[in-house]
Amino acid sequence: MDKMTKPVVALVGRPNVGKSTLFNRLCGERLAIVDDTPGTTRDRLFGTAEWCGVEFDVVDTGGIDPTATSSKAPLSIGSADFIKEIRNQAVIAVEEADFVLFLVDAISGITPADKEVAEILRKNQHMVEGKPFPQIFLVANKADSSKQRELVHEFYELGLGDPYPISSVHGTGTGDLLDALIAEFPEKSAEAEDESVKIAIVGKPNAGKSSLLNRLVGEERAIVSSIAGTTRDAIDTQFEFDGIPVTLIDTAGIRRRGHIDPGVEKYSVVRSMSAIERCDVALLMIDAVDGISAQDAHIAGYIKDAWKSAVVLVNKWDLVQKDTYTMQTFTEKIRNDLNFIDYVPILFISAKTGQRVDQVMPLALRVQEERIARVTTGALNRVIQEAQDLHAPTSRTGNPLKMFYGTQVRSDPPTFMIYCNNPKLAHFSYLRFLENQIRKEFPFTGTPIRLVLKPRHE
Repeated sequence: MDKMTKPVVALVGRPNVGKSTLFNRLCGERLAIVDDTPGTTRDRLFGTAEWCGVEFDVVDTGGIDPTATSSKAPLSIGSADFIKEIRNQAVIAVEEADFVLFLVDAISGITPADKEVAEILRKNQHMVEGKPFPQIFLVANKADSSKQRELVHEFYELGLGDPYPISSVHGTGTGDLLDALIAEFPEKSAEAEDESVKIAIVGKPNAGKSSLLNRLVGEERAIVSSIAGTTRDAIDTQFEFDGIPVTLIDTAGIRRRGHIDPGVEKYSVVRSMSAIERCDVALLMIDAVDGISAQDAHIAGYIKDAWKSAVVLVNKWDLVQKDTYTMQTFTEKIRNDLNFIDYVPILFISAKTGQRVDQVMPLALRVQEERIARVTTGALNRVIQEAQDLHAPTSRTGNPLKMFYGTQVRSDPPTFMIYCNNPKLAHFSYLRFLENQIRKEFPFTGTPIRLVLKPRHE
C-alpha cells in the first residue's frame, strides 16, 4: 500500500476573501464556517480534495491582515493579538505547505494588506532543486462576471505571476486553477517501498509521547520536556523489534481547534495528520491525570476516518490514586467516550517509570498482524449466513435486504465485498450488527473493517 504523503495545499489571504468558501468547494463538505465577518476562520482546518483522480490535503488558514489597528481587547476582531495569531498561523501553514493558493478579492482590487501578504509569502519562500518552495498561485476570487474577470490584470502588480480569476461560490474558473495546480505536483517516487511497520505516537500535547519513544527505542532520541509542544515535527525513528523492522513516528501534539495555546507548536497539526495518514498503527496516548477529553475523541476520530489501526495508551498511570475498581472504571469511560472505536485495545502505562511499556510493541505488532489478516471465503459466508439466521434484516417496504455471499477483497485494512439484492436496503445498524458478528469469529483487534455491499441479481 502506498503510504506517500499527499501534497499539502494552504489557502492564504487577508480576512474575508473567500478562503473558507473555496475550502468547502474543494473538499466537498461544509467543514469551515462561512461568514461575512472578517476573521471568522480563526484556526486552520484540514480536508482532503480530489481532482482528476489526484488527491491532496487542503489547509484553510485564518486570514493575514498585517495592517490591522492595534487594540487592547484580547483576541477581538481587528485587535493586534488576534491579527498576530492568525498571521502567525498562516505563516507557519506556508512553511509546512507544498503549495499556496493566495486569495485576493477581485471586487475590491489590490489593498495595502494584499501587498504586505505578498511580501510575507515571498519571505517564506526558498529554493528547492531550482524551484520556489512553496509554489504560490495567485487566485482572484469573487470574479463572478466576465467584466470582473477582465479586471484581474491589476493583480500582476503583486509580482506573483498570472492571477487565476475564479468564483469560489459558483465554481467558475476553479477547474482551470486545479488543472494548473496538480500539473505541478511531483511524480510519485519509484524508490523501493519501505516495508517496515509504521507506528505513529499521537495525542494531545504533553501526554508523554516523546518519553514513550525514548523508552521504546532505549535511548534519548527525542527531547523530553514538561512544556507542552516541545516536539514540533514528526520524527521518524527506525529500529528492529524481535527481528521486525519498525518505524516509530513521534508527532507534534494535536490540539482541538478553538482551544489552542499560543506558540509555534499549535501549528504543527499538518505534520501530525500526515503521520496518521502514513502509519499502519496509531498509538493514541491519553493523559491519565487529565482523564479522557474531547481532544482525545477528536484525535481518535481522525484515526478512524483514515482507516488506521490503533492502540489506546493511558499514560502517567503511576500518578493516579487507585483502588480495586479504578482501572475498570477508566476503561468503561474510554469505551463510552470512544464507542466508535470499541475494537481498540487499551493499555495502562507509565512512560516515566516504564510500567507496562514492554507490552506496547508486542501489542502494536499484534494489531498490525490483525490488520493484514485474511479470512477464507467459506468462513466468511458461514458468518454471513449465521448472522441472517440469527437476525434477519427488516424492511419498511416489504423488500428486505438479502445477502448472497461475500469475500475479502483486500487487507490493510480488511475489506469485505458482500453481494446482495440491493445495497440501499442495508441500514447502518444492520451493518454494525454484521460487523460485530464477524468480529466474534475474527476479532481484528485494534483494526477497522470495511463492509462494501454490491448488487447481484438472484
